[in-house]
Amino acid sequence: MSLFRNLVWFAKGMREYTKSGYQSASKSFNSLDLEVPCNGKVYMVTGANSGIGKVIAQEVAKKGGTVHMVCRNKERAVAAKQEIIENTGNENVEVHVVDMSEPKQVYRFAKDFVESHDVLNVLVNNAGCMINERELNSDGIEKNFAVNTLSVHILTTLLVPLLSKSVEPRVVTVSSGGMLVQKLNVNDLQFQSMIPFDGTMAYAQNKRQQVIMTEKYAEKYPGVHFSCMHPGWADTPGVRTSMPAFFERMKNRLRTAEEGADTAVWLAVSHAALKHASGMFYQDRKPVSTHLPLAWTKASAAEEDILMNTLDEMMEQFKC
Repeated sequence: MSLFRNLVWFAKGMREYTKSGYQSASKSFNSLDLEVPCNGKVYMVTGANSGIGKVIAQEVAKKGGTVHMVCRNKERAVAAKQEIIENTGNENVEVHVVDMSEPKQVYRFAKDFVESHDVLNVLVNNAGCMINERELNSDGIEKNFAVNTLSVHILTTLLVPLLSKSVEPRVVTVSSGGMLVQKLNVNDLQFQSMIPFDGTMAYAQNKRQQVIMTEKYAEKYPGVHFSCMHPGWADTPGVRTSMPAFFERMKNRLRTAEEGADTAVWLAVSHAALKHASGMFYQDRKPVSTHLPLAWTKASAAEEDILMNTLDEMMEQFKC
């Protein structure tokens, strides 16, 4: 079954996730969807100093929005901030230095942000990682899980009350079509039994978790519009660093970071995105299935509840 999923997914990817896939899909885009002013609205983008996150931050700033960049590396974040300001003329860009692999930092940051800010319209959970060896953070939590799943849950959950006070509040999570090859595995959330460790499959499992989390948030918080999306196979620093063999093999077919970010920007700013139900998974501005045909990747309601309960329980330990 695993081999079947991978083969079907790769064939789908070659057809849909590449630059040519974007060019084909974009023919049906409504160019007016992104002609939306963002003045007076506040956006938070994690992992905003490079790649897709930087594009999202710059596009929002270009439209007049206030942008909070949440980044791990201060030097790179400040450089990206200056570039965004120079390119857009919008000085309402702020940097917050937070290591998403340390959920306790994320918890403190989110609590402080809620206490010190009155408005947040949109949260874009973009930061992610694919670490190809099993590494633990300072609290003994596996880092892929910490960044891609637990910190996303903490940030989203703690910011929902602030988002709920705002106009057209949204949470957009940059996920991945790679999750299509994975079924939720609640018995090994931190990959202790994954021998040998496979960073690509760990990442895909985290992205499956994000899709389920998005669906659950939509049920729990009906006043906020939740969505997640697949950027396609895009040429970003993360892909070059974490998947060098894939990059070398596919580099002539990869989307640009701008093409990869397009749907996330559309979900974050357009009125058209809000016409769709909350909790859906998108590819090239359209809701798409979260499962491959005949792939048997749908989790039970009990398994999904275990995931969400585990995340809530882990979050509790970071309360001060």
